[in-house]
Amino acid sequence: MVRYLTGFTHLLPGERSPYSFAGTKSIWSAILFGIPQGSVLGPLLFILYADDVIAIAQRHGFQMQAYADDTQLYFHDKAESCERRLPRFTECIAAIESWMTANWLKMNTDKTDFIWLGSKHQLAKIQSKSIALEAVHIPVSSVVTCLRVQFDSHLTFTPHVQGLAHRCFYHFRQLRSVRRSLTTDSAKTLIHALIASRLDYCNSVLYQINTTATKTLQSVLHSAARLMRKRKFERITPTLRDDLHWLPVRERIVFKLCVIIFKCRHQTTLLYLQELCVAVTASTSRRYLRSAARGDLQVLACCTTSFGPRSFADCAPKL
Repeated sequence: MVRYLTGFTHLLPGERSPYSFAGTKSIWSAILFGIPQGSVLGPLLFILYADDVIAIAQRHGFQMQAYADDTQLYFHDKAESCERRLPRFTECIAAIESWMTANWLKMNTDKTDFIWLGSKHQLAKIQSKSIALEAVHIPVSSVVTCLRVQFDSHLTFTPHVQGLAHRCFYHFRQLRSVRRSLTTDSAKTLIHALIASRLDYCNSVLYQINTTATKTLQSVLHSAARLMRKRKFERITPTLRDDLHWLPVRERIVFKLCVIIFKCRHQTTLLYLQELCVAVTASTSRRYLRSAARGDLQVLACCTTSFGPRSFADCAPKL
């Protein structure tokens, strides 16, 4: 049970509250279930409340990632064995739904997505096009959204890049109509807030994407530079380098990954990312090599040529 005061402070006799309305202040309210929406402790308390869901997933042999109430349940296996694991997968979801019902929560099947990830050759071996959750059949999606990042079945991130470019060019049209009324500093601030923040959000997942998607994002940077240039035919590169201090798209992605690696080396980021950065000195047989003296990380062997080099465990030691 949580007790809180709904926006007003306790007053001394004769004291007038700046938060009172018509001379009346609110009363104390007791909350038996849930917490006030927008509270500082809300996300943390919800994670503590829903921590049992992770244990249910692990008990059924699946892995889970969660951010507040956004939950991803996943497993990986060979294409020939994936469909045999679907009954176990639906049992796990049914157990989670039973737990939610017992704990005054509701799983929204309308917002539940299911997707197969893999290469075209491997996905062609899977015939299942939907999964059954009690009376609801959820079709297999080709694109799903996780924390505003769109994942497609082949992890090309082409839908995400196209949607990102569409949103950025929408803001370009709005800024272009008022550009003459803005100072250079104001325009630079708006470009950083509306454009750069979107390009840098979760861009580490775009490591080694195809050239077409990279050119699309690079065109967004060039359009931002054109809003900043003083003359019509002025070159864009000096504006990107000297005025905005923006790296090209590929270098921005590498820079973001290097920042994450730096945080992993200094134990200031998530634990599961730190576990992927294994130092050479951790191996007894390689402790006296020159790579160990330099502080290098162990390069793990990749099983695939398309997805393996793009994984954080593989690219982090190389970068």
